[in-house]
Amino acid sequence: MGRDVSDNVWYDTDMAALHHPVPAYDLYGDVDALPPLQFVHCETIRSRSQRYEWEIAPHVHPGLGQVLFVARGQVDLRLEGLHRALAGPRLVFVPSGLVHGFRFSPDVRGFVVTVAQPFLEGLARQDALRLALRRAAVHVPAQAATRQLLVLARELLRAEQLGLEPNGYLLQRALGEAWLRLAVAQIAGPAQAQGALVRRFEALVETSYRAHRPLGFYATQLNCTVRTLARQVKEQRGLTPMQLINRRLMLEARRLLRFTNARCAEVAVELGFEDPSYFSRFYRRMTGQCPNSEKAGVWNQEGDEAGELARLRPPGAKMLA
Repeated sequence: MGRDVSDNVWYDTDMAALHHPVPAYDLYGDVDALPPLQFVHCETIRSRSQRYEWEIAPHVHPGLGQVLFVARGQVDLRLEGLHRALAGPRLVFVPSGLVHGFRFSPDVRGFVVTVAQPFLEGLARQDALRLALRRAAVHVPAQAATRQLLVLARELLRAEQLGLEPNGYLLQRALGEAWLRLAVAQIAGPAQAQGALVRRFEALVETSYRAHRPLGFYATQLNCTVRTLARQVKEQRGLTPMQLINRRLMLEARRLLRFTNARCAEVAVELGFEDPSYFSRFYRRMTGQCPNSEKAGVWNQEGDEAGELARLRPPGAKMLA
């Protein structure tokens, strides 16, 4: 077993496979596979473990990774050849294909987030989320992060309860990725240090995307060059800065069109577009359909694939000045 210099992260350096067969599941004990559009699934630890008298026997997820968040209580952890008793708060990273099992105390509180391996493989090679779920690890999250993980996980659960139709999975995807990246941010190491600039950029985007700022503005605020910003965003997220900003604009546009009574012209103004027709052209370029069809609930397979907010095929649209 290895341990980092902070003594917060531990991992098995030579995890040999168990010599006896273990069951394989998408979700422990379930025979049904996860819906194909559901790249992430969230549930409380209690909801499943209580059904099995607080013990999740050794098993494996062939195409899924998991992040276990024990906010409170005890967990007896097994990761193939590794066995250890831990107390919350803890984050446990379990990569795809790794045999693992848990025994929890009845007072346990926390969540299990399961993520599809194809989603992880679609990220940039040096993306911190992809790297974090390539090996088993345990980390003690910061106190502030513990509260944030709890709040965001509850929102993710609510999004799942809304169901996947019509296209509700887009909200679930956004919340799921936000939770996973918050969890990954708790791991100290070179990969996370290199991603600090990108995380600051994403935080700045959240406060500035409606203003349609040029990239020079972001670089100045982050005390770096546009070239450095573009390189690190591409390495960490697999997108250009403009694509990331436009993706955030699209996410908010869809939220306003679907879940508010605002008209298309009002949404355009809310998002900083002086010309509603310019907003319509931007929307069509990003999704393959017009805002009015979104408002009317019209959705087809072609539009669905085009509107995946750049996950599989990031749009090349330039940022609007």
